Amino acid sequence: MRILFSALSMMMVISCLVAQVGNGEQLKDKELSRLLSKYAAHDEPGIQYIVVDKSSTVYSHSVGLSNVEKDIVLDASQTMAAFSMTKTLTAIAVLQLVEQNKINLDNKVTEYVTHPYDPNITIQHLLNHTSGIPNPIPLKWVHLAREHDDFDEQFELNKVLNEHSTLDFKPGERYKYNNIGYWLLGRVIKSVSGIEYLEYMSEHLFQPLNLSSNEIGFQIYDKNNHAKGYLKKWSFMGLFGRFFVDPKMLSENETGWVHIKNVYLNGPSFGGAIGTAGAFSKILQDLLSTESMLLEQRTKQLLYQQQMLNSGTEIDMTLGWHMAELDGTNYYYKEGGGAGFHCEMRIYPKKGLASVIMSNRTSFNSRKILSELDIRFVENEI
Repeated sequence: MRILFSALSMMMVISCLVAQVGNGEQLKDKELSRLLSKYAAHDEPGIQYIVVDKSSTVYSHSVGLSNVEKDIVLDASQTMAAFSMTKTLTAIAVLQLVEQNKINLDNKVTEYVTHPYDPNITIQHLLNHTSGIPNPIPLKWVHLAREHDDFDEQFELNKVLNEHSTLDFKPGERYKYNNIGYWLLGRVIKSVSGIEYLEYMSEHLFQPLNLSSNEIGFQIYDKNNHAKGYLKKWSFMGLFGRFFVDPKMLSENETGWVHIKNVYLNGPSFGGAIGTAGAFSKILQDLLSTESMLLEQRTKQLLYQQQMLNSGTEIDMTLGWHMAELDGTNYYYKEGGGAGFHCEMRIYPKKGLASVIMSNRTSFNSRKILSELDIRFVENEI
């Protein structure tokens, strides 16, 4: 009888503990849902947010609308433009070629593609944004999706190179964020691999992770499953955007929001990826894994290696990531924003966690919002 009583008591304790854990998870979900709803009301453009560890999804939630005019709710399957988050993917592709001894980081870029700049610019200079190549505002380096069949990337790149042919400083002297450098890296990948950049990315990054073309790619696979990008009408860009971008890319007002028509970047390697937060999270999961499908362990370390200038001064940049800290925890991140979208992805290696946030509105403070959300997982607050 005493044994039976003890067994029943133990079962009750275990049941209580399980209930407490379950209630804790429910509280966390409710708190995160409340925070997400604060940043994207039910009648506004939305947010996809996901947190993963190396083997599973820790949390995933979407709020807001993918289409304001038709009141279509945003869900996790809908794609969005990632813009500069693409740069980290391009860096991974370059490091794959380094791993295969097809490229050395200190190789001159002129060994692979022609450019008007200092011939001493190396692959590493392009990866860590220390090349000195100018960085003009790229708002007009886009074309409508419906114009893509007639688009000539090399022609557009040559035009940009001719218009901005003078270095801002000598290679390695300073750090300065640069889009042209990553556009050139895309052409390097084509030159070395023998196939187009888009084909390489599909074969060597997306397919190994079983990511389909309706999850991630460089074109809109299904326009009915692609979120519409927006500008707030009563914002600076909403009011004066026609002076900065081609007016044909802007549509009529949709209940206080200006819709930006579907566009592709002229340089896909510096910002052309289109996908879901979930798809990008699978790439981050692979990087967290000890058995990465994309990079060997020694090569993966290069991706996280802090860079320095010729002077020996360290910069908050690796070969593809920016570096920052959240309440004492170091992380690597890449932010992207442009015509109607804003997003950011992060990886916290010591915590074994990664996160992605994507929104279909240009004026979205991803840095602040992602920090406010991620802290609950990094610090296990709730």
